[in-house]
Amino acid sequence: MGVLTWIVAGGLLMSALALVGGLTLLLDPRTQERLVRPLVAFAAGSLLGGALLHMIPEAAHRDGIMAYVLVLAGFSAFLGLEQFLHWHHCHRTSADCREPLTYLILVGDALHNLLGGLAVGAAFLADVRVGVTTWLAAATHEVPQELGDFGILVHGGWSRRRALLFNFLSALTFLVGGLLAYGAAQRFDTIGLVAFAAGNFIYIGASDLVPEVNRHREMKANFVHFGAFVAGVAVLAAIRLARG
Repeated sequence: MGVLTWIVAGGLLMSALALVGGLTLLLDPRTQERLVRPLVAFAAGSLLGGALLHMIPEAAHRDGIMAYVLVLAGFSAFLGLEQFLHWHHCHRTSADCREPLTYLILVGDALHNLLGGLAVGAAFLADVRVGVTTWLAAATHEVPQELGDFGILVHGGWSRRRALLFNFLSALTFLVGGLLAYGAAQRFDTIGLVAFAAGNFIYIGASDLVPEVNRHREMKANFVHFGAFVAGVAVLAAIRLARG
């Protein structure tokens, strides 16, 4: 299977994950809360594991010290995105969760997915195995994010059908990003995008996701969340060891 096929298939599958928000229709709020937080913790571990064990080593092998500069640039870019767009990855629909305007949620998701698509596309171009790993790390984050975003859109007055449709449309920018990376590769080396995306992943995992599961006073919940985080790291570490 060619690289372009991998990129297109990965983009379409990631877009399809946007429809997972519809599961909130089948779950009561307590069940959703118990389900989403461990998923967020697992996603945090996966994103950090993907960035530190796969993406950065691959980029550093090709670009040396410049890869680490781009990691910092990627981290800073997402900090700026949240600062200036007031975008927040909200993974729950409880009253204490900040609720941005619905259109801002969609704009933020579209930008996030575009950057994610660029990252995964560049990773596939560097090495199909790195691409698959990067896609898996990004996908673990997509599930709890879409569950939260769907709830916010419905809470903001949108119909369920409209919320699902626009969530899916905003997710299609992931495919657009992958195709842009593929097109850019025809003119210059895109390995720098992998390092830049690693910085994005580190920011999302450490700054956005970890705080979401680090506010519980119940020891049992803390153990569950920590275990889910470690599991996310372990999965990516196992893939790394299998790759050799």
